[in-house]
Amino acid sequence: MTTSWINHRADRLSALPPYVFARLDELKVKAREQGLDLIDLGMGNPDGSTPKPVIEAAQEALNITSYHGYPPFEGTTNFRQAITNWYQRRYQVDLNPNSEALPLLGSKEGLSHLALAYINPGDLVIVPSPSYPAHYRGPAIAGGDIYPLMLSAENNWLIDLQKIPEDIAKKTKILYFNYPNNPTTATAPRAFFEEIVSWAKHYEIMLVHDLAYAELAFEGYEPTSLLQIPDAKDIGVEFHTLSKTYNMAGWRVGFVVGNSEIIQGLRTLKTNLDYGIFSVIQAAAETALQLPDSYIHQVQQRYQQRRDFLIDGLSQMGWQVKPSQATMYLWIPTPRNSNSTDFALDLLQKTGVVVTPGNAFGEGGEGYVRISLIADCDRLGEALNRWKKAGIYY
Repeated sequence: MTTSWINHRADRLSALPPYVFARLDELKVKAREQGLDLIDLGMGNPDGSTPKPVIEAAQEALNITSYHGYPPFEGTTNFRQAITNWYQRRYQVDLNPNSEALPLLGSKEGLSHLALAYINPGDLVIVPSPSYPAHYRGPAIAGGDIYPLMLSAENNWLIDLQKIPEDIAKKTKILYFNYPNNPTTATAPRAFFEEIVSWAKHYEIMLVHDLAYAELAFEGYEPTSLLQIPDAKDIGVEFHTLSKTYNMAGWRVGFVVGNSEIIQGLRTLKTNLDYGIFSVIQAAAETALQLPDSYIHQVQQRYQQRRDFLIDGLSQMGWQVKPSQATMYLWIPTPRNSNSTDFALDLLQKTGVVVTPGNAFGEGGEGYVRISLIADCDRLGEALNRWKKAGIYY
């Protein structure tokens, strides 16, 4: 007999939209049980090993006895200094390592916990649609009212501030955004960042920018940091993760930088929820941020090669996909206006190829799927061949 209260979860969980990834995981398990060779291009989970110098730094750090105790809540001094040095080197942005940088257990954790630190039930939060799920699930868990700002291919998936009603802007507390963008791969020019900073200062809105794909850019394109814009630090913070560029997804390490008051609020919340990142991992992350540009260029070339290979293959099957300037994804329309979940599930069942339905990123992603470039060209070629054999064309 089940105790009656066990199935009565908190309302905050009931308010969350269905998680499409869970349904995909169920089908992936069944497919593997049937012996199907899956080609999983669903998650943004980089293939390959963490760079050797990073692994060696972790191995060395394991021998430091003091690293086996609780780490400082605000992160180690060395890692915070490495973060601010990285910002100075990449973006010529000066940050105080003691107050304007905070290590995180991956950026997803920080993005979600920031919502708990700053959003009260009923507070209005603007979140673009489509968007990385943590951008709207964190505010939803906090009880915020989410205003989904629809993006469109016609506007190159850029936020159009003119489409935000005046009454909405006046009531908004926080705006989450992300360029280079997951899932659409869109990039934003510096002029856009200047505009959004000016707009947010006018309405006194906190800006939360997710710069997860800071270095996964191609053909000379250099993404803009929010903090490069004058006065951005007055109202905003920026999140970054070591998961993508440095193949450290499982290590769970990232950071937030920017406005010291906002960061202090997040730190205060986190002191009540966790004990920070294992110091050994922080030592490894410090090494990652100091890797030479030659490593970054190799990573960029790898993803660019896969991007070009897949775009070429898809074009032979009817898709016309504009080459992305950044990220590790392709964002492609579903054939014949089919539902994105139906298409992704059908593709999985017929071919064993896993892609992510666009509506997993919000209503604005309907009609598209995201393909992660996390397999080498041989496996991507096998995926394309399976599509052809199954008769899947645009």
